[in-house]
Amino acid sequence: MQTIAAGEFKAKCLGVMAEVNSTGRTVLVTKRGKPFVRVLPVEEPTPKESPEAIFGCLRHFLALEKGLDDLVEPIFPIEDWNHLKDDWSLSQPK
Repeated sequence: MQTIAAGEFKAKCLGVMAEVNSTGRTVLVTKRGKPFVRVLPVEEPTPKESPEAIFGCLRHFLALEKGLDDLVEPIFPIEDWNHLKDDWSLSQPK
């Protein structure tokens, strides 16, 4: 593993990143002689880590008995919600 000081890394950042990308070797950036950060090459996600695999596993998790219409129908009759139409701003204390 290559080690580089933070000041030198700051001056050569793009070059160091290009080298890590091309060689695949890790670079350790130190600050005052102590490890600060590690620059790693990007790994391509495996099919198991892809977003499709993560959310695809939930595809059959939810089973609806009556269908999707129940998701948009109100639970209570619409008449019970008429009080929401009232103008509440008139009854608020000022």
